[in-house]
Parts: sequence; C-alpha cells; structure tokens
Amino acid sequence: MLREKIRSNEESSKALSLQKSLPMNYYTVFHCVRELLPEDCILVSEGANTMDIGHTILPNYHPRHRLDAGTFGTMGVGLGFAIAAAMVAKDRNPKQRVVCIEGDSAFGFSGMEVETICRNKLPVLIIVVNNNGIYSGLDADAWKEVLKLGEPAAYAPPVSLLPNSHYEQVMSAFGGNGYFVQTPEELQNALKASLADKQVPSLLNVMINPQSDRKPQDFHWLTRSNM
Repeated sequence: MLREKIRSNEESSKALSLQKSLPMNYYTVFHCVRELLPEDCILVSEGANTMDIGHTILPNYHPRHRLDAGTFGTMGVGLGFAIAAAMVAKDRNPKQRVVCIEGDSAFGFSGMEVETICRNKLPVLIIVVNNNGIYSGLDADAWKEVLKLGEPAAYAPPVSLLPNSHYEQVMSAFGGNGYFVQTPEELQNALKASLADKQVPSLLNVMINPQSDRKPQDFHWLTRSNM
C-alpha cells in the first residue's frame, strides 16, 4: 500500500512538473532544479509551500546534507543555515556546493545576509521561488487593479507582496551573480552557470504563478494557510 501511494504521488507530481504554461508552477521549478542538483550538495530549504513541496521533490542522497525548519515552520533561518554549512564545507570540502531554496517571503526575513555570503566569498547558490506573496500573491495586472481602488494596504490581500520584485539585484549589489528567471530554459541556463562558477555566489529569482499551489491533499486541513 505504501509503494502504491508513493507511485501515485510521484505520478501526480510529475504531471505538474511537466506543465508548459507560464508563469511556472512550483513543481516545474523543482523538476528543473532536481535535474541539475549536485548529488553531494548541502540542501537548505525554507518557506511555506517552497519547503513543503521541496521535501517531496528534492532528494538528499547523503545523511546530514539537508537543513530546514522541519515541522516547526520557522522563517528566516535559511540563509543562516546556508552560511554555517558553507563555512564548514569551505574547510572540509571546498568543491561542495550549498544550495539554498527559499520562498520570497522567507528570503525577506534575512535577505541582507547575502552581504555576509559575498563578503566571505562563500559558494552559496540561492534560489528564490517568487510567487509575489506569502502562500499566494497577485500578478502585475491584478496589482494594477488594486492600485486603481486606492492604497494597497487597504485593498490588497495582506499576504501579497510587490509583484515582480527583483531580489536578484540584492545579490548583484554586493558583487555576486543575480538572475531574473521566468521560463524553464532560463532557469536551467542560470543553474548551469551558477553551479559552474565556484568562486562567486549566485541568486536566482524565479518567478512562478502567484496562485500556484501544492497538489491536492488527502488531509487539506494539515496544509491550509490560516492567513
């Protein structure tokens, strides 16, 4: 029964990951990342949907190679985890990469730690899965409609963030490589370039559909947002 459930989940996830529509969904992003992720990398994961879906799609092949908030859902710890892991890897295995995958809201909690990463020349690759909000957001057209009504604070959902924010520019401001990504092809190219450059940290700002969600859940009350 467990094997059958695993197979069913894998098929559902694969169908979502192969969707061609733009903006991308979570599963398409994770599928592209999984294809290129170094097997021995230290994987840091943070966020709500980003961390939860990542648990089911992104494997870690070795013990003690995944760092995340687990069942606590703590926000803001991702870049600290990545810095600590990179400092250890720098002495133990200089070729080992640290890949930190975060939601845009999670990145906002400690995003200025990018300066620490660049100052110490740590080989960290940050992937921000950007849905313009916390759990969900608004696209640019919906945001324009909100602005027509008046102040965003009064009319925009409280979980929405500014659409199409260029978080990659935070990385480039400190001398790292920043990429604004909108398609699977752009994502694959940016990933290959970032993984090939072991001297300079990178940040990929990956735009996804603001309404993208995890696949249908058997127990929806476990994963629904209370916000």
